[in-house]
Amino acid sequence: MATPADVDAVFALVEQLGIGEKPNRDSFVEAFAHAVEPSRDHLLLVAELDGVVSAYAYTTIERLLYTNGDSAQLQELAVNTPARDRGLGSLLVSAIEDECRTRGVRQLTVASSHAARFYERLDYRSTSDFLKKRFDND
Repeated sequence: MATPADVDAVFALVEQLGIGEKPNRDSFVEAFAHAVEPSRDHLLLVAELDGVVSAYAYTTIERLLYTNGDSAQLQELAVNTPARDRGLGSLLVSAIEDECRTRGVRQLTVASSHAARFYERLDYRSTSDFLKKRFDND
C-alpha cells in the first residue's frame, strides 16, 4: 500500500502518464491524501525497484447494479519509463487482483486502449469501448 511519504514519487509518475491535462500539484496532493487513506472503496499500491517507488496502481471499488456484488476498476497504472519491462506493471495488476479477491469483488475492469496488449497477456478480454467527455470546471 502507498503511504503519504510516496507523494513525490507518485506525482512524478503521474506526470509521465501524458494523458489529459498537465497534472496540477495542489489538486494531486489533495487526491493523493484521499487515496492513501485505508478504504473499502479504493486502493493505491506502489512498487519499488532498488528501493525507489517506480510504479503505482490506483483502483476504485463500487457496488454496481448489474454485477451482483462489488466491481473494481483499475483507474491508473503507471511505471517509470526507465523501469519498464521489468515486470512491475504485471506485479501491481496481480496484487490488485489478489486484493480484489480478498475483498470479494466480482469483477475487475480496465479501460485502456493504449495498453490493450499488456492486459490481454494477463488474460483480460475486451468487452466494450469507453467514451469520455471532459468538463471544464474552472
